[in-house]
Amino acid sequence: MATTKQHTPTSAAFYAQAVISFAVSLGAVGLGVAYLPVDGWVRAFLALGLLFTVTSAFTLAKCIRDRQEEGYLASRVDQARLEKLLAEHDPFKVDPL
Repeated sequence: MATTKQHTPTSAAFYAQAVISFAVSLGAVGLGVAYLPVDGWVRAFLALGLLFTVTSAFTLAKCIRDRQEEGYLASRVDQARLEKLLAEHDPFKVDPL
């Protein structure tokens, strides 16, 4: 009897909370940069910094997700090999001399 790891999907409420918090935080920082009492060049620099931070956060999240999926797939392959070995093993088999 083998136990397999079940992948639990993200709930709709958690997904909505993540999207809303991302939108609110991005909007708040964007408004802060837009209304900062500095030159346009400083605002542009901060806006590019914000854009770079957001894109690198998405890239990091994708890399972490890919690494987790890779590990999950490798463990499933190892589990399948182990199950095959256990299924083929006969503890009562006697090897002839």
